Amino acid sequence: MSENAPTLPSTSRWPQRYTVVGMCFFAAFVCYIDRVNISVAAIAMQDEFGWSDTTKGLILSSFFVGYLLTQAVAGWLAKRYGAKLILGFAVAWWSVFTILTPFAAYASVPVLIAARIALGLGEAATFPASYGMFGRWVPQHESARAISLLMSGIPLGTLFALIATGWIVTQYGWPAAFYLFGAVGVLWAIAWFFLVYDDPDKHPRISAEERALLGANQTVETAPGHVPWGAFARSPAIWALCINHIASNTVLYIFLAWLPSYFRDAHGLSIAGAGLYSAAPWLTMFLMMNVGGWFADTLLIRGVNKTTVRKILQTSGLLGSGVFVLLVRDVDSAGVAVMLMCGALGAASLTVAGFGTNHLDIAPRYAGVLVGITNTFGTIPGIVGVAVTGWLVNATGSYDSVFLMVAGVNLVGIVVWLTFSSGRKLFD
Repeated sequence: MSENAPTLPSTSRWPQRYTVVGMCFFAAFVCYIDRVNISVAAIAMQDEFGWSDTTKGLILSSFFVGYLLTQAVAGWLAKRYGAKLILGFAVAWWSVFTILTPFAAYASVPVLIAARIALGLGEAATFPASYGMFGRWVPQHESARAISLLMSGIPLGTLFALIATGWIVTQYGWPAAFYLFGAVGVLWAIAWFFLVYDDPDKHPRISAEERALLGANQTVETAPGHVPWGAFARSPAIWALCINHIASNTVLYIFLAWLPSYFRDAHGLSIAGAGLYSAAPWLTMFLMMNVGGWFADTLLIRGVNKTTVRKILQTSGLLGSGVFVLLVRDVDSAGVAVMLMCGALGAASLTVAGFGTNHLDIAPRYAGVLVGITNTFGTIPGIVGVAVTGWLVNATGSYDSVFLMVAGVNLVGIVVWLTFSSGRKLFD
């Protein structure tokens, strides 16, 4: 058995690390329902307020201003003041601004844009703080499964928001979606502060067996705010992470923004039909994320080198995703297209057990800060990639060039990852 996989001691008590991972998953879920609900509610809001498409686009994209600017800061704050405090405060913060969104919309467009930027500022802490918690609470041989479950909040939150928001808007009006979803986040924050502890050693309900299992994760923080910024900047493995965060997020953000439009434009489906067809790839992504996490951890338990495991998952995910999107170009059937889209997002989800877990491999003490840095780069496709997609579709009249762009970005990611990535601990 590999040194990466210590034997789990038996205990009848509920493992408290499962509570931490589960609560972080629900934080990611709430993050995405609060992020995505406006994409549906904005249809009714545009009709009521008379927004132009340009105004609506500005409102929808303003979220990323706050989200992009504070990723690394959120990771540093989580390391300096504790990931529990920062994540709990962040969820409460963005939930309040979700609830305030209707009031902001009725005030003016600039006030609404400010509220969306504030929402992004809060949501920027979700993954850096969660990684910070995992650095203390998740054993190395469980890290891929934990990160995969955390990231599962993305497709499930997206699906829930797309489906539930439409029903809520129809039944109760668009403001109700923001009130209800915001209330969910407030309730989560209350539960978080009661159930979760930063330090396993200080948890009153943890078993002795689990405390011993997590002992290897605990280090003495002589300088809690210290981060080796210069060493990060000089590390090829860190740059490989940044570039692969861009590559892995490119297909995610483009599909998130454009998948319904693709099915409507390329296959003539109604808006309802386009939404229905768009759901299947996100369900596939949820399933394959967790399959990939299980597979990666199984390889580690069987003694496969950690660097090899991360290279296998990352390259197979990018390669598979690129092949599937290229095959979509020659498809005339919506049914075949959705199957290939399921393959593309399913393959892309394997990268969560590749680059997505690698932060905990190479810098477990700084994982929250590191994911903040790489997710800053990973947000670029949400701004540039989504905008370029619209330009390419307008210029060419089809999505073929978009799929070529995705495959090309994936290829760059593969080459960089195979050349520079590492699974060894590089920063103590």
